[in-house]
Amino acid sequence: MKIKKKSAVMLCGVFCTALTAVPVLADIEVQKYTNTDFAMDTVVSETLYTTGDDLNTAIGQKIRDIETEYLSWTDEDSQIAKLNAASGETTEVSDELAGYLEKIFQLAKDSNGAFDPTIGKIIRLWDITGENPHVPEQSELDELLKDVGYQKVSLDGDKVTLEKGATLDLGATGKGIGCDVVSDFLKTQEDVSGMILNLGGSSVMAYGEKPDGSDWKVAVTDPRDVEGDYLGAITLEGGEFLSTSGDYEKYFMEDGKRYHHILDPKTGYPVWNGLDSVTVVCDSGLLADGLSTACFVLGMDDALELLEKYNAEAVFVDEDKNVYLTSGMKDRFELMKNTYTVKEAE
Repeated sequence: MKIKKKSAVMLCGVFCTALTAVPVLADIEVQKYTNTDFAMDTVVSETLYTTGDDLNTAIGQKIRDIETEYLSWTDEDSQIAKLNAASGETTEVSDELAGYLEKIFQLAKDSNGAFDPTIGKIIRLWDITGENPHVPEQSELDELLKDVGYQKVSLDGDKVTLEKGATLDLGATGKGIGCDVVSDFLKTQEDVSGMILNLGGSSVMAYGEKPDGSDWKVAVTDPRDVEGDYLGAITLEGGEFLSTSGDYEKYFMEDGKRYHHILDPKTGYPVWNGLDSVTVVCDSGLLADGLSTACFVLGMDDALELLEKYNAEAVFVDEDKNVYLTSGMKDRFELMKNTYTVKEAE
């Protein structure tokens, strides 16, 4: 059995802790601070442009705090862990978590359950990123599927009720939420002119602009290139978020079949629909993260209507080496591989 983990996207360039002076704007010298950190069980890459202090350490801590205080299902003191422990009862949560959950469950409804935050038990049964990745028995899946379904959770303001047996796992939106938190923080920092933040290669935030006015560019991985070469690059504007979901990020091979971590909430099995990856760009980290998962599960044809509803753009890569672009992605995607063919998603 062979286990693989691979990043989906990364910023064009190399990250390391550094301080670099960049061109002067309005007689004030803007500094460029770059840093690598670790949060949400992944590498975090940060490039900050500011006339003030280096905020990268504080930003890394904010991402860790959002996980331990709100999102972690393993930390018994987090709000999600407490919600799961109280399954069958009503629990009051913070305004922040209630706001996240409202968006998450609206997306679950709009995607007809293709994105579903109640699938955590089945994710852990497969243990694809753990020490014992395996294909579960059908009887095991059937038993756990009884507790899956976003309809098993009700929201009433700050009050959340899970049906007994149901649990929440916000892993599919966690990195996007982290990006949103950082973006909100930067809006309070008058000295900051721009930042690019990359969580684990799959979630990216662009904030503000570079001092020289050049574009924010994010490289997208070729999902079938074991050497790690890039499929292409996407240009982001300040205030945009990017997320990629793919069958190559976390998976194991058994009997020649790829068992990956994006599961269909209806069957409990990995999604096999001809797609290798989906990259989504929109104005929310949480939604970019959730939409990339939902669109992968839905498949391109059914995903287009959902993307339009959320005013989001996407790049679909299929197993036949076709790259499909939504209309708003045509002028911002640059192909780097001549082994792929670019087409219009329609």
